[in-house]
Amino acid sequence: MGAGSLAYLESVSGGNPVITALVMSTLAAVLTGLGGFGVLLIHGPTSRRERLAPVIDLGLGFSSGVMIVAAFTSLLLPAIESSGVGKPLAGFVLGAVVIHLVNELVPHEHFVKGFEGPERARTKVKAAWLVALAIIIHNLPEGLSIGAASAYSVRDGIVIGLAIGIQDIPEGLAVAIPVYATSGSLARALAISWMSGASEILTAVPAALVGYSPVLLPVAMGFGAGAMIYVVSHEAIPETHRSGHEGKATLAFFTGFIVMLVLDTMLG
Repeated sequence: MGAGSLAYLESVSGGNPVITALVMSTLAAVLTGLGGFGVLLIHGPTSRRERLAPVIDLGLGFSSGVMIVAAFTSLLLPAIESSGVGKPLAGFVLGAVVIHLVNELVPHEHFVKGFEGPERARTKVKAAWLVALAIIIHNLPEGLSIGAASAYSVRDGIVIGLAIGIQDIPEGLAVAIPVYATSGSLARALAISWMSGASEILTAVPAALVGYSPVLLPVAMGFGAGAMIYVVSHEAIPETHRSGHEGKATLAFFTGFIVMLVLDTMLG
């Protein structure tokens, strides 16, 4: 994807940050859903839990690399350059705290780590939804980041939207596989994969609207960065290092890191 494609996406958005956030978060949601179709490859007896863990570890490792670079190059550093360190840092801490509270209060279940959240909700929510909620919590900061980056710069919003969209393909598979494994329903796995991607739109557009306030914009950018880094540190990387696939997950992390860095350098 080169300058021509970037110019096309800029023309579609009309230079409007809110439309940019909507377009790019929708693209990311679509790619998440498309990634979910990868579950068709493991449909049948090969879909045992031990066969699925390496695929999920690779996807989460790649996503982590993308998110780390995006948090710094597209959000935190531009916010600091434009307003100083105070507001972005405050937003950074607030983003991490909010996602921590969501993580503690919303019942969800990781493929390897298992159940998290209020214990009383464990028996009240179906296992497939617990898995989906884990990915949705993971996706919310991504939508925030697309919106905040779009508010700062339409081009930055497009770049981070493309990067997040690319890493959402393996994430779509990462949600579809365990949902299928726990529910046995291929249709449900695909539907929840699409829904988890759509959750990014719900946070991207409000975050872009914040950009109309010069006071709040650097806070929002820091918020998105803090939320993403919290997810990477607390959820994604630990999850990839619990099944004995640390080497492959680390390689995937570096691949995602390089992909985001190249995109940011070429298109930013």
